[in-house]
Amino acid sequence: MGDNVEPAIVKTPAALAQAKELELDLVEISPKADPPVCRIIDYRKFLYAQKKKQKELKANQSKVAIKEIRFGPNTDDHDFQFKLKHARKFLEEGAKVKAYVFFRGRTIVFKERGEILLLKFAQELEDLGALEQMPKLEGKRMTVIFNPKKK
Repeated sequence: MGDNVEPAIVKTPAALAQAKELELDLVEISPKADPPVCRIIDYRKFLYAQKKKQKELKANQSKVAIKEIRFGPNTDDHDFQFKLKHARKFLEEGAKVKAYVFFRGRTIVFKERGEILLLKFAQELEDLGALEQMPKLEGKRMTVIFNPKKK
């Protein structure tokens, strides 16, 4: 709103004349109101402020990354610990972690091994991440997803 313009019910031509006199723009704020609400402002300045606000909101948004960790059904303990360390780091950074066991060829007969491996993984990470879904077999891979816990 212009500095020296007070709220009042004014006819459109008078409002336009007032805006022109102040070298500003008459902008409709709420067209559905009765009577419609307009404001005398510098429209370019208004657009600039809106654009700046949008940019600020976009900058403050957090982008959630999904990091993947792949296991085989016969992953040994050392590899498991190594991948667990990486998963911990990802969760501490605030990224989601998708861990999966990939079954190649005939290894699909070891489904329960894969499930046990993923449940053990979930148990190790329960202090840092919440399990989003239980192990689920999709084609040749069994998957679990972890959400980082808020601090």
